[in-house]
Amino acid sequence: GGGVETLTGLGVLPRPMAALGAYRCIECNGEATELYRDYQRGVLRLSICKSCQKPVDKYIEYDPVIILINAVLCKAQAYRHILFNTKINIHGKLCIFCLLCEAYLRWLQLQDSSQNIDPDDLIRYAKEWDFYRMFGIASLEQTSFFIGIFITLWWMTPEMLKRKSDFILLLKALLLSTYGKLLLIPAVIWEHDYTPLCLAFIKVFVLISNSQAIRVTLNLNRILPWFAIFFGLILENGVVFLFQKMGWDV
Repeated sequence: GGGVETLTGLGVLPRPMAALGAYRCIECNGEATELYRDYQRGVLRLSICKSCQKPVDKYIEYDPVIILINAVLCKAQAYRHILFNTKINIHGKLCIFCLLCEAYLRWLQLQDSSQNIDPDDLIRYAKEWDFYRMFGIASLEQTSFFIGIFITLWWMTPEMLKRKSDFILLLKALLLSTYGKLLLIPAVIWEHDYTPLCLAFIKVFVLISNSQAIRVTLNLNRILPWFAIFFGLILENGVVFLFQKMGWDV
């Protein structure tokens, strides 16, 4: 295993060497100091994990499309590659874009339920405030969901979240795992009788991605992440109930 590969076709690779534990084996989650050895002239050899005797990260040879497909299939190896062995700094932008998608969907549903068709409203963008309000509500719900997850995990496994870096890593993992919300826009654009069912499937897919992100980041079993997500949903729905009590359409 490991093989010799040329640099051609590999795309952007992580740095070959790093401090102890900076990388993780995608198979056993063991710590590693390097992902590959560079023998110059474009010749690379994948590093072998000392624990499981498999390549530390086979995905550095894969096309990004293949990696994305494996991530969509919620494979733990693909998640470890993305979270531990690559440098991705799109967490904040991705979160904001996903929230915009969710706010846009809610805004459309609000417009469909409104009977006011005064053209002056359209010309003067009187409905623009509704979109901002929906974005704020979606942001608060997302924040409540994450807070519920963090509280549960900190309560159940305090040794896993001792350092600030542990919280940041888990937050980044959760933000990245919400990418499924990007499918909300196509579901609305290609509106069909099955749109509500599609939205439900998207919600379930996002929750599955969240669970996998928690499991991979903290190296947990499958039950505890779902317990944390369940508590996060309770807190999120509590916020929704509060908004409804205030008379806000959510």
